[in-house]
Amino acid sequence: MTDRIFSLAALTVLELSPPDMVEVAARAGYSHVGLRLVPATQEERHFPLVADAELRRQTQARLRDTGIKVLDLEILRLKPETCVADFEAILAVGAELGGTELLVAGNDPDQVRLTERFAELCDLAAGYGIHPHLEFMPWTDVRNLRQAMDIVAEADRANGCVLVDAFHFNRSRSSLQDLARLAPQCMRYAQLCDVAGPVPDDMDEILRQARNERRFPGDGDADLIGLLRTLPATVPLSLEIPTRQLMEQGISAEQRARMALEKAVAVLARV
Repeated sequence: MTDRIFSLAALTVLELSPPDMVEVAARAGYSHVGLRLVPATQEERHFPLVADAELRRQTQARLRDTGIKVLDLEILRLKPETCVADFEAILAVGAELGGTELLVAGNDPDQVRLTERFAELCDLAAGYGIHPHLEFMPWTDVRNLRQAMDIVAEADRANGCVLVDAFHFNRSRSSLQDLARLAPQCMRYAQLCDVAGPVPDDMDEILRQARNERRFPGDGDADLIGLLRTLPATVPLSLEIPTRQLMEQGISAEQRARMALEKAVAVLARV
């Protein structure tokens, strides 16, 4: 297929427990998975890996049996009231599972404090061999690539990175020129999907699409070829492609995971 690392993101198959997700990733042809240790929303179904030792044991066993590795861990939010030390248990579990990359959202309008907290998180994560990636999303307080680059540069930590997600790159109207200025060592993985149509005027609609309805690579209108040509040539790709409609039509998690991978490989072949 390709020697590129492809990882199955939790959001693509959010109905699956972590052990089942590992199993599906192996059958569908992935080498890695991303594990959601902290839910992104209060509404989503959550499998409490941090609190549930038996679930962790089952996940570890499935990782061992399949040879699948953990790429990234999600999702930590930096809020005004965040105490970074409280994240230690989550980082410990993530490291125990073998994760090396961490997805971080910026939910603090005070950019100076947000930058300080990100630096603090990088320092804490360094002890576990983990690289925090600040992900820009148009509805958060880190709205676009340029802002994420500024915060990570200001934090100035060797393990501090920026997470580029093709959906947010498109919807935040971030530029390939800015991306070309980002040092390759600041991008240890990226998230790939496609997105349909122009950028909506309504932020709630952008958020709905992001969490429920993305397109498989090549099935939408994003400039994925330009994006992939600008990203580091060997950067691991996490396929984060929620397709709620397909799920509700009865298309299984494994089928959706396979479709995502086949489409991603086809797009990559054109790069």
